[in-house]
Amino acid sequence: MKLSEELQWRGFINQTTYDDLSPLDGEPISFYWGVDPSADSMHIGQLAMALMIRHFIDHGHKATLLVGGATGMIGDPDGKLEERELKPLEEVEYNKNSIANQYRSLFADQPFEIVDNFDWFKDMGYLNFLREIGKNVPLSSMLGREFVQTRLGADGNGISYAEFSYSLIQGYDFLHLFREKGITLQVSGADQWGNSVTGVQLIRKLENAEANVYTAPLILNKNTGRKFGKSEEGAVWLDTNKTSVYKFYQFWLNVDDAGVIDYLKIFTLLPKVDIDHIAAETQANPSARLAQKTLAHEVTKLVHGEERVLSVEKVTASLFDGAGVGDLTDDELEMLTCEIPTTAAGQLVESLVVSGLAASNGDAKRLISNGAISVNGQKVSDDIALIAPSMVKKGKNSFLLVR
Repeated sequence: MKLSEELQWRGFINQTTYDDLSPLDGEPISFYWGVDPSADSMHIGQLAMALMIRHFIDHGHKATLLVGGATGMIGDPDGKLEERELKPLEEVEYNKNSIANQYRSLFADQPFEIVDNFDWFKDMGYLNFLREIGKNVPLSSMLGREFVQTRLGADGNGISYAEFSYSLIQGYDFLHLFREKGITLQVSGADQWGNSVTGVQLIRKLENAEANVYTAPLILNKNTGRKFGKSEEGAVWLDTNKTSVYKFYQFWLNVDDAGVIDYLKIFTLLPKVDIDHIAAETQANPSARLAQKTLAHEVTKLVHGEERVLSVEKVTASLFDGAGVGDLTDDELEMLTCEIPTTAAGQLVESLVVSGLAASNGDAKRLISNGAISVNGQKVSDDIALIAPSMVKKGKNSFLLVR
């Protein structure tokens, strides 16, 4: 399958400056994609971009991955209703190192180069920047941006000169990378179209050369119509300190039926023949949730590795499939400890009350007599002594780990 066909099939078609996508199927193109260090981790919206870029690399194109040490000092204002607070320089430095490490993990077996735009901005004089860049970007094009109009409108909160100038900085990134590395394509998310086109215009005006932009679409939840990628706790991150491996896996396991096949195309590297087979099997037997299970396995493996995905699957089985916890390793038990309440060995009734699964001894006894309590997958009918490790379950989704 050609790259243009792959992008179409997977749902990665959005705005582009190309008249048609045939150049993507030709000679290798040097391109770049950048992430600003506004946080110390990428989220799954950026993961979608990373996987799209994997397809560019797999089809022979040459990737440069940018960490925005300079742009991160200002912060992209697009889509923001209020002025961002400037991050301390130490935080920007820490965040960009974290993003670079995630690049190395996600693209571990691929050819790529990492660059930091702070390296070419740190010694650039303000007057030089105004003469070369500011002089060549019409104010009308900057004022015409939707977010600028919103911020400057009657109900807007205004915009600082720093944030207003953000697109100039990103535009110069493209110009610099064109000059120094022969990069002729910027790949970005849909929200970066305006900033990316600034670079195209600079290259055409100052270098009399052609450059292009290719953007991926915003991914929406088909059930809600809202931006995909949020859990009850907020954004879903790649860093385990922000979103645990267990919560990461559960997010994918519980995605909506309407969108799951689309998510398989976007967030995994599975070929078309495999995804078509999964789609047919899921349609024939939706209760087996093969698509969700495959999605959760593949995405967690891509981000966290084979060992961790196997561990989280064992942990999930101990909670929901009655597998028990006797075969879990210490690390897997520790994973569970971070996600559900724990108790020491003791009597079942007392443990239910102390953990909050029951309001009182009488409530605990009623739950037991009504068959609402199971231990290691087996329903119990009496107050029993709990031994460690064991899993106590109330109803479908309330758990207590005995350690």
